[in-house]
Amino acid sequence: MSAHVRGFGFLFLGMVLPAFPCIAADSPVVEEYDVCVFGGGAAGIAAALQSGRAGAKTALVEQGFQIGGNMTTGGVGLPGLFHAWGRQVIDGCAYELVTNAVAEAGGVLPDFTKPVGDRHWLHQIRINIPVYVLVAEEALVRAGVEVLYHSAPMSFSDDGEWWCVDMAACGELRRLRARVVVDCTGNGTASALAGAKRTRAGKAAPGSFQYALKPNADLAKMDFDGLERAYRREVKSRRLEHGDKRGSMRGYLKSGGDLFNYIVGADNSTAAARTRTNMRGRASLLRMYRFLRSQPGLENLELVSMSPEVGVRETWRVEGEYVMTCGDYTSGRTFDDAVCYAFYPIDLHDGMAGVRPRHLEPGRVATVPMRALVVKGLRDFLVAGRCMSSDRLANSALRVEATCMATGQSAGAAAALAALGHRGVRDVDMGHLRAALAASGAIVPSEGEVGKGDGD
Repeated sequence: MSAHVRGFGFLFLGMVLPAFPCIAADSPVVEEYDVCVFGGGAAGIAAALQSGRAGAKTALVEQGFQIGGNMTTGGVGLPGLFHAWGRQVIDGCAYELVTNAVAEAGGVLPDFTKPVGDRHWLHQIRINIPVYVLVAEEALVRAGVEVLYHSAPMSFSDDGEWWCVDMAACGELRRLRARVVVDCTGNGTASALAGAKRTRAGKAAPGSFQYALKPNADLAKMDFDGLERAYRREVKSRRLEHGDKRGSMRGYLKSGGDLFNYIVGADNSTAAARTRTNMRGRASLLRMYRFLRSQPGLENLELVSMSPEVGVRETWRVEGEYVMTCGDYTSGRTFDDAVCYAFYPIDLHDGMAGVRPRHLEPGRVATVPMRALVVKGLRDFLVAGRCMSSDRLANSALRVEATCMATGQSAGAAAALAALGHRGVRDVDMGHLRAALAASGAIVPSEGEVGKGDGD
């Protein structure tokens, strides 16, 4: 979602609207909810599903046309990692959705019992993206969650009991009230509009633009050396850019059609930045498509599909009651208020140079504290997923889809307990929260593990 500064107006559908706490005194209240989750990505789906299944009246607000975020609209249909060192560390409602989608599409899960060393991607699960969307929507409906597409928050106000949220929806202005809010926007948009502090890196990491090409050619007869020379000439003449393909031309065309380009400085923190990022990604593909079709033997090359958006790795992070650090993550620190595990290498991408993953030491798994999901300075406001409270290096590992799902389910459980128990999120008993998560199939750091300190 695009960020707007609280108290400023912005342009919407040709109208200049003041972003006051409420648009007008006589604006109708559309609906009241126990829990409102903003952002329908990996974290938001898990948060809403957990809350709805717990019996809380729940809304999931998504500005786009489908759920899934980077995993679907961004084309990164490879959720992981759910397993570490031969055992499963993330489970629950989101893993249920992933495995159901794989089974529905006739797919096969990786062999998680087979050690993969530093080739962590071998344990990532490949999903059929359209099937995942269908399965996830079905699960949300069955849980009683009301999904509100094409809707974006404009302002938040807190009357001490309810959060009043005015929203720009497709063709109308809407309002809702919620006892507890969960920000899963990826950018911390909801938190910022409510007055929370956010931080970000000076320059965003590159994004990935996913697409599929079908050469329609006999690649065994292809002059790949000649193609490489032609590509370099086009780059030198600036008709192509260096990042318009990744790897060798041979690997590019023999990849089976599943391709992606790096989009340097990919940013979706504002509407303007998001527009530029997506247009740059599509322009890169168009340049490459035209170049390839101009080459001997590739005249019939076909563009089969492309993702609706560039998959963005980082934007804003919300300041929580605790900021999880890279040291916390890599040491395997087990917090006394740990609610879930997290497992992935430190994965900071750096321009066209790509990434050199920093893997955790054998046997080590990180945990996420509840304090990092509680937004600092706001009442009954939680954050989960990519924009959770963490420093940049820790976030480069925490932002992956499996961990986003785990933090989302944790936030959804806490939100439901708070709303249904008529208590603040900071007053939710950790024992009750862990029990609720375990009853929902989540894997929670056990009482015997919590409070041990660092893994060093």
